[in-house]
Amino acid sequence: MTSEKSSLPPQTTYAPPMTINVKRQSVNVAARQGLALTGLGLILLSVPVGFATPALPLGLPLAVVGAVLIGRNAVWARQWLEHALTRHPQIEKMAPNWLVTRVFGPKKRDFAD
Repeated sequence: MTSEKSSLPPQTTYAPPMTINVKRQSVNVAARQGLALTGLGLILLSVPVGFATPALPLGLPLAVVGAVLIGRNAVWARQWLEHALTRHPQIEKMAPNWLVTRVFGPKKRDFAD
């Protein structure tokens, strides 16, 4: 009897499968970036629409909806809006409370401290 050592082929190892939370988080990030880009597009679109329709101010609602979308979905835009409202508090006084709540959520950071 011959004793031959049988060598098994090396087993391939695979990365563990992604959990559903990782997939959901990546979808949420992609959706937020898409909404922020949509808001930026609406803001950019509001300028020519405003000039094209001087009798009906249709550019203003587009800009407001774009600001809400970008303020809720982009961290840098939210910080910029908070700093701008801190520098110019008269703008925040003109904005209705429901609009500020839509942009910043239930809590808005106060930079006056």
